[in-house]
Amino acid sequence: MHVPDGFINAPTSAVTGVVAAGAIAVSLRGARRELDERTAPLAGLVAAFIFAVQMLNFPVAAGTSGHLLGGALAAILVGPCTGVLCVSVVLLMQGILFADGGLTALGVNVTDMAIVTTVVAYAVFRGLVKVLPRGRRSVTAASFAAALVSVPAAALAFTFLYWIGGTTDIAIGKVATAMIGVHVLIGIGEAAITALTVGAVIAVRPDLVYGARGLQQKLRLRVGGALVDVPAAEEARTAPVAARTSHRTLWVTGLVTSLVLAGFVSFYASANPDGLEKVAADKGIDQRTEKHAASDSPLADYGVKDVENARLSGGLAGVIGVGVTVVAGSAVFWTVRRRRTDDVSPASTTSGG
Repeated sequence: MHVPDGFINAPTSAVTGVVAAGAIAVSLRGARRELDERTAPLAGLVAAFIFAVQMLNFPVAAGTSGHLLGGALAAILVGPCTGVLCVSVVLLMQGILFADGGLTALGVNVTDMAIVTTVVAYAVFRGLVKVLPRGRRSVTAASFAAALVSVPAAALAFTFLYWIGGTTDIAIGKVATAMIGVHVLIGIGEAAITALTVGAVIAVRPDLVYGARGLQQKLRLRVGGALVDVPAAEEARTAPVAARTSHRTLWVTGLVTSLVLAGFVSFYASANPDGLEKVAADKGIDQRTEKHAASDSPLADYGVKDVENARLSGGLAGVIGVGVTVVAGSAVFWTVRRRRTDDVSPASTTSGG
């Protein structure tokens, strides 16, 4: 659903740019409450994983493919504010380096793919978690439903923006029907990927899943045939050691998985146009598509310039994309986390004096 330059007129693009900038500013502030020394590195990894999985277009119907948007996945794993930032980092890297998604349409894409998907998904997720039985299976089921709803919600948001500022004269009813119809199908794939990923992480480190906070059971030991709660001091003393070890393993495993998906598996992704591309071609929305400002980038169209072997070119581009995204994302989230720490230090110093 990456909107290229030329689909939406300049005034509407400018307004969405302001909306996107405001949402990112709010998200940076909110991410300070969501991130700590454990979850900041995970957030960078989530951004890289989303980048990798977005390269894996899967077939849906009638010569159309779809790919992960990632808003639901990011919001549930690392929090809604951090989730907006994760997807925004991915969109920025894709637009600048890979000529995927117009630069003048960056505000449209952030609003549609980062803000709408994250907000809608997390609202659905929290609503379901409150009414479902408390447990890991409920978190996974709520993740599936939230992701499923988020994709057609993004399609509806694009339709609304096109109705306001579309550059071609196409009946909005036809656009809405086509967009929502195909993205309901894509949403099923999004839901499956999101639920599988959340389920995998929650199985090994539920404490790192933002959406599962408060669901962990207190540690208990069997003493004299009876279960007793582990003393708070003992739990606090032993938890950090296990967390450090398994957290590193989880991070390395996630990064290697992302590199394999982007560097190797992506070669076997569907070559069919994605939902927006298919609708745009069928309905004539793409009549005024403009050349991408980064079309001459060495990595444009997810290939390395001057590398003639298609498999090698695409694989190298994917690996580079994952690397750049994890570095950029981690830098952002680490900075946000450090700002939170810095804000606390002066107060502590003053009170100590």
